[in-house]
Amino acid sequence: MMCRLRAAFSLWGWFEVAATRLIALHKNKGKSVAACLKSRTDYAQNPDKTEQGQLVSSYKCSPLTVDEEFMLTKRQYDLVNGRRQKSDVIAYQIRQSFRPGEITAEEANKVGYELAMRFTKGKHAFVVATHTDRQHIHNHVIFNSTALDGTRKFRDFFFSALAVQRLSDLICLEHQLSVIEIKPYRERQKRTLYPPKESNRDRLCSIIDSILAEKPKDYEDFLQKLEQQGYEVKRGKYTSVKGARQKRFIRFKTLGAGYSEDELQAVIAGKTEHRPRQTQPFQEPPLQLLVDIQAKLSEGKSEGYARWAKKYNLKEMSKTLIFLQEHKIGSADELNERTAAATEKYHQLGDSIKAAETRMAEIAVLKTHIVNYAKTHPVYDAYRKAGYSKKFLDTHREEITLHKAAKAAFDETGLKELPKVKALNAEYSDLLTQKKAAYPDYRKAREEMQELVKAQKNIELFFAEEKDAQEKQQTR
Repeated sequence: MMCRLRAAFSLWGWFEVAATRLIALHKNKGKSVAACLKSRTDYAQNPDKTEQGQLVSSYKCSPLTVDEEFMLTKRQYDLVNGRRQKSDVIAYQIRQSFRPGEITAEEANKVGYELAMRFTKGKHAFVVATHTDRQHIHNHVIFNSTALDGTRKFRDFFFSALAVQRLSDLICLEHQLSVIEIKPYRERQKRTLYPPKESNRDRLCSIIDSILAEKPKDYEDFLQKLEQQGYEVKRGKYTSVKGARQKRFIRFKTLGAGYSEDELQAVIAGKTEHRPRQTQPFQEPPLQLLVDIQAKLSEGKSEGYARWAKKYNLKEMSKTLIFLQEHKIGSADELNERTAAATEKYHQLGDSIKAAETRMAEIAVLKTHIVNYAKTHPVYDAYRKAGYSKKFLDTHREEITLHKAAKAAFDETGLKELPKVKALNAEYSDLLTQKKAAYPDYRKAREEMQELVKAQKNIELFFAEEKDAQEKQQTR
């Protein structure tokens, strides 16, 4: 895999991302498990869709008897464990679609077989059927929910669908299939036609927004419009509402800023403008550094840790390549240039902020000395006229000490004329404004630099490991 990834490295900006889904196949009500398995596998292997069965491959089972062999493994599970399965999941299906004209049916079947083998790790029997009845070639991979040895079952783990997608992306990259461009998150279109899932509070806020847009006459008119939307309204000290399928009432004041009774009444009266609540978009987790497996093993880590680290590195390398593609970075040299530029920008912004902070600290100290100097000047003048009397010094030691400290500070800075406190306040205010304005750019530059540095280090470690592996093969 490493060697093939090296060959595809120059194709960061352009690689195939097959549309892939993981689907749990459940037992149909009123039908036996065997009948359900047969109907599902028969559909996948439909001769009219698979070139009369020429585009069907399998692992540890025959395409002709795949349903019976799946059942045999399940009966073995019952004998080994002494119990019948409680879940109604009888098998899992992976659907993998490709861009029209980008791949042959035979190669698509091989890609699907490799995906199934690597995802199940060879522990589950499966059948791969490639369909050509549509404009786009696609695979139906069905694998048994029960392992081959009959001791365990596949459990649909958290983010398993994402794991299948990422693994499919890597395999397509290894086969150097071209392009379905990955767009940045905010530019992506939802793949489903179903509306996004909303909480009861989010739905209520949305309905309130629409009612306020209609300009209700008064607060009572507003509540009546809510009732027309199917909400039960409880009037009293605190207004609360309940939807048709809700168990509890929701008070307006618990909906957040802009939705309390007083705020709603102010909007209805035209005293203020309503600002609908903004939902925060989902953020992809940041890149993480690859694990230096050899270094960890030298520290005494176990082989189990090594196996985990290999899986972890595979996932993070996939994220790294997707990151490079999204940012249109097509080579190692370009990555190094972008990283160096981002690092320089980050340090420049940091230096400007530090310079402003340093000058602000100087102004604060200088203002203190100027104020102290002005306040203590009459006392020090009297001390001088008293011939620097020790008795006078003991009586006014604090004032005289502050005066001397201020004078020493002025001499150290080389000030010939003391600046006005008003001018210093204006300069301090300007510097503070500049600092606050620079901080968003500074944080953004820091995040960009960190992501690029992580990607750079991941690529360097990736190629270093591949080089070591090649050298070991040559010495054998």
